[in-house]
Amino acid sequence: MPITPKPMLISGNANRPLAQEIARYAAMNSGMDIRLLDSRVEKFNDKEIFVEVYENVRGEDMFIIQPTSNPANDNLMELLIIADALRRSSAARITAVMPYFGYARQDRRTKARTPISAKLVANLIVEAGIHRVLTMDLHATQIQGFFDIPVDNLYASPVFALDIMHHFGERMDKVTIISPDVGGVARARDLAQRIGSGLSIVDKRRSKPGEIAEMKVIGDVEGKICIIVDDICDTAGTLCKAAEVLIEHGAAEVHSYITHGVLSGPAVERIENSVMKHLVITDSIEATQPVKDARKIRIVPSAPLFSQAILNTWEGTSVSSLFDVNTLKPLYKGSKWGQKI
Repeated sequence: MPITPKPMLISGNANRPLAQEIARYAAMNSGMDIRLLDSRVEKFNDKEIFVEVYENVRGEDMFIIQPTSNPANDNLMELLIIADALRRSSAARITAVMPYFGYARQDRRTKARTPISAKLVANLIVEAGIHRVLTMDLHATQIQGFFDIPVDNLYASPVFALDIMHHFGERMDKVTIISPDVGGVARARDLAQRIGSGLSIVDKRRSKPGEIAEMKVIGDVEGKICIIVDDICDTAGTLCKAAEVLIEHGAAEVHSYITHGVLSGPAVERIENSVMKHLVITDSIEATQPVKDARKIRIVPSAPLFSQAILNTWEGTSVSSLFDVNTLKPLYKGSKWGQKI
């Protein structure tokens, strides 16, 4: 049962456009007056972060919308300081809505004398007084176990499935899903099952960190429309190389669906010059101007998904129901999926 009359939303500076869209969808779907709380989150001259909330939050069910994307440390500190301000103002419950969970790639010790930074971040979040975390496509699902509070991990695959069926509807028999490495097979298999397509794998082997010695395709991609699926695209080197290998093995077209478009360094230029026809990402990370201007990059919205997850959390109903394509279909009715592929 709801513990307050309505959910209260507040946002840091990491992705204000997404936060505003989440608030808009939440208000539209619930019929309640839901908006972003009036507050300020800014930096002093020495770069210390300062937060001030201008509205009463005593006894309220609070949702902080703040991905911890680049600059990861600033955005993480904003999240923690907002949580501290709300806790000291007697908020009843605080949920961190983190569309992108930074430091998730540091989820284990890969060699001696290295940290497990994802666990450290989990500890900081709990100590800040946050009661629950809502995120999407964690790089490693075991990160949920790093927390001593509930963590709801949403999936982009139902949204991607809707987008793929919209764009490739008449050619779905030619579509095959590609995992860019063995570790991502579970994610790729899930999407393949949702759309009823085949599955292949690009097996990459590294000669040393940062360098790929060779790539081999496991499965038949001859004449297929190949869709590479992954959770993060950073510099896009591996992604573009995988696309080349698929074309060399006879693929008719290569597209990519990536949840979190980090897209740092030369990523946008690589994608624009690659053999890929399109890269589709979500808006979990606020797009830079080069990403917005890129001819081959298209952004699908995550606000309908997160807004309903917030409402379900507030109401005390199932969040896992949002894993189903049929549940999401009404939420995305009328969505503008972008240019035809």
